[in-house]
Amino acid sequence: MGDQYRTMDFTGQAVLVTGGTRGLGAAIARAFLASGGDVMVCGRSAPATLPRADGREAAFRAADLRDPAAAANVVAATAERFGRLDALVNNAGGSPDADAATASPRFVEKVVALNLLAPFYTAQAANLVMREQRDGGSVINIGSVSAHDPQPGTAAYSAAKAGLLGLTRALALEWAPRVRVNHITAGPIRTGNAATPYGDGDGETGRAMADIVPMGRLAAPDDVARACLWLACDLSSYVNGADLAVHGGGEIPARYATRHRPTPH
Repeated sequence: MGDQYRTMDFTGQAVLVTGGTRGLGAAIARAFLASGGDVMVCGRSAPATLPRADGREAAFRAADLRDPAAAANVVAATAERFGRLDALVNNAGGSPDADAATASPRFVEKVVALNLLAPFYTAQAANLVMREQRDGGSVINIGSVSAHDPQPGTAAYSAAKAGLLGLTRALALEWAPRVRVNHITAGPIRTGNAATPYGDGDGETGRAMADIVPMGRLAAPDDVARACLWLACDLSSYVNGADLAVHGGGEIPARYATRHRPTPH
């Protein structure tokens, strides 16, 4: 026991969080900052404020990770600034809903590029740095329940996220033992912003979603952030190629919910 379990301290370690300027990405960045890590976040444009925790602030680099050269450059900039790269969190992603029958080729290409190709390009560059380090490194891909259970309007996104899960398992086979690669299946997340799909969880959509999650609530960003800390630290040193479900148990089956719906008074 003892020292081997004091491993959630990231002091002296460097972390790159893609899409880390807002929402879930910012929460992940703050979690690593609060744990002592040096954090680089990237996005396509500079935010008004950068993630901060315990008086420390993340560094920022502008990048469109769909461009392989841009992905390589942001990884190089992180390693140059901090002298190393210990963890990459591929968080950037997302897509508006679109009818598969009418979605344009350009739309589909952009969605796949953001959710599958960009993580691939960034992980490739990160691996080149991590494999040369004595302690290797960790790549964490933020996925979605849509990879397992697609919903209408998410065909391109679901396909890309399913590809991300497959990519995770393939890279885990190729890059171990120096670099571990794992995946988080995230469910609907309460962002605290009423303008986003599930908002603060108190709106009609948020409450409806919470009702079908066994845990009875949407995920908070910190629920996913803490999972990232665990996958990046020594407590998970034998975890590789895993798909960690952070979705509150998934969805209660419709047939069960229908049978057990409260009777109106």
